[in-house]
Amino acid sequence: GTDLHGPIIKQKNSNRSPAIIIHNKLTMASFADAARFLLLTAVGIAGNPSTADAASASPVSGWRSDLDWAALNSKLSSSASLIDTSYDDYTGECFPEFSVPIMSRTNHALIDQPSGMCLPWLYLGWEMSWPRPSENGHLNQTADQALQDLLINPPTDVESWLADPTNPSLNLPSKVLFPSIASDVVAAVNFAKENGLEISVKNSGHSYQGASSKKNTLLLNMNRYTHYAPTGITDCDASILGSTVAEDLSTQPCLLSLAKNKSSLIRVGGGENFDKVYRAVIAANEEEGYKYHLVGGAAGTVSPMGWSWQGGLGGTTGGRLYGFGVDQVVQLEMVLPNGVHVKFGPTEWEDASAEGFTVPRTKVVSGVCRSNPDEHDEENWVWESCPEDFDIDFNDMWFAVRGGGGGTWGVVTSVYLQLHDYLPFKSYLFNNFPFTTEKCSAIYPQYAEFMAHFMSAPSLLNVTKERSLACGSPDQGTTIFCHGEEDVMPAWTRFLDLNNSTDPANVACLSSIAKLASIRNLPAPPGFAEYDINFGPFAADRFPDKVRGPPPVSINGDKTGVLVPQSWLDESEENRKTLQEYEVDDTYYAFGGATASGSDQANSLSQAHRNAAFMASFNDDYFWGNLFPQMFDVSDKTKFPPVFGSNHAGPFTSGPLKEDWTKPCPPEWTFEERREKCISFQE
Repeated sequence: GTDLHGPIIKQKNSNRSPAIIIHNKLTMASFADAARFLLLTAVGIAGNPSTADAASASPVSGWRSDLDWAALNSKLSSSASLIDTSYDDYTGECFPEFSVPIMSRTNHALIDQPSGMCLPWLYLGWEMSWPRPSENGHLNQTADQALQDLLINPPTDVESWLADPTNPSLNLPSKVLFPSIASDVVAAVNFAKENGLEISVKNSGHSYQGASSKKNTLLLNMNRYTHYAPTGITDCDASILGSTVAEDLSTQPCLLSLAKNKSSLIRVGGGENFDKVYRAVIAANEEEGYKYHLVGGAAGTVSPMGWSWQGGLGGTTGGRLYGFGVDQVVQLEMVLPNGVHVKFGPTEWEDASAEGFTVPRTKVVSGVCRSNPDEHDEENWVWESCPEDFDIDFNDMWFAVRGGGGGTWGVVTSVYLQLHDYLPFKSYLFNNFPFTTEKCSAIYPQYAEFMAHFMSAPSLLNVTKERSLACGSPDQGTTIFCHGEEDVMPAWTRFLDLNNSTDPANVACLSSIAKLASIRNLPAPPGFAEYDINFGPFAADRFPDKVRGPPPVSINGDKTGVLVPQSWLDESEENRKTLQEYEVDDTYYAFGGATASGSDQANSLSQAHRNAAFMASFNDDYFWGNLFPQMFDVSDKTKFPPVFGSNHAGPFTSGPLKEDWTKPCPPEWTFEERREKCISFQE
């Protein structure tokens, strides 16, 4: 947590009054209300709550100068920073990156900007990622109008909307705190609670719904928070097996890890993104010989926090072998909306292998509270049993946080993640530079069919299920990432042979990363992170040593990712052909295997995630009217089934009509009418 600049307190006039109050005593029965009152939106949360009821004053004017911000500042550590922010900060610090040539553009250039306001998609700075001026959060405007403005026929007014500091649709935070230690977070939450403020929380801002930016809030930008990962790897001593969990939970992470037949963990701070964590694992592997493997996201600027709490798809890092991101969590440390600093995790579990699970079933979750929350030095922290009047149900917290969306239940300050034994890494590229040809472009539909078979029906290619599960692919569609000894090329050749398409030029459309490495006189990458550092196409000229991922753009796509059930696919080959005909976007292959068997059966991730073969997108009309009633159980009209994956879901994603689940939500309706008459994305 390096402090880039000292505290700045700008006092400006404001007549706005506190909007919300949080009660000191927080029970699980009141958590839903507390989450609604104290908005702790974070990277990767499933949805962005409406801000129509928030004060509408422009963020260019000061914010809540009636409050004693100096009192908050006096309780912060010397490395924390509390600053006023404005529209000018957003335009001055963030806009320039979106003018950089696309191949050199990166979110890494945005994350460390001094105001902490930048977002990976420019339009996320406006409500619903839509800069058209609106006084009520676009409630009286239509989805059709939004799509016209943003994607189909952008009006000439867009530039003036973006340049207007008084645009009521601006959705930027009004004040930013960069906490560096947990006591800073405690002080901020208590200050917000006492003064009726809303809090927003941000790591890197990687949310298609813009969930880490909200106007008239105190933003906790966690980017400068303590970095634990560089020294955070723990190798557990097997001799502690069978011992009782220490009262302060210090031995809990290793005892649970050993119960899973794993021996290593890594502690990650609430402000660390996957680039930082991956590079910590790389450093340890290079020092000790390759022994550690981390399940993580496909972009280095994605946070393990929001990513994990909404599920966490490991399409590039062995998720089908080891489970979702939510399944990697061993212990949580958080500051709750009542200002209490807690840590908690399972302390009792039982074998569940007879039921097909590869990890123990969680029976009891225990937690402790820090009794000296004002202490800045972590070595002097004291963890004790929580006072009875706090009435925190840690079993419910463990369930709710892991799968219930980021930033809903508190501010995550650190987490212990499971590490796995290292396996050899192989990657394959379809029609990628420098091997791109028109012939390969022409057979992409065949490649997509091959991927569907290899990932979800491997026996058709004489590939075992175990070999298939060693591989995954994110939704870019042209890369395959495998962990183990799996060689994909024989399966590709067999597929072409079955389709009478064994022209050597077709076979060559799929090539291994080892071939590209040899052309560049580089060693084959030993892991996904090393692959992205050395072969990732974006911003290698500016950030050559970072795990980068895709570049920032002005507007994010609005995807509706359907969790296609494996059981439905297995019913008939006709179902597979139907999918290939009607799918409208690249498929995300991060499901199956351990994503079903790796659950501790005490998390809130939907069963649709556990049952899915993959995630895909479809035309709304065809999906709701045809595929939805085939794929999902709709017999209980009081309980809408889980359908969507939250990864890459945008602000306009919606379910069908409440009164008729086979009809899509009409885009010509206003958002107010859609909210009233359609199943929400969250539902």
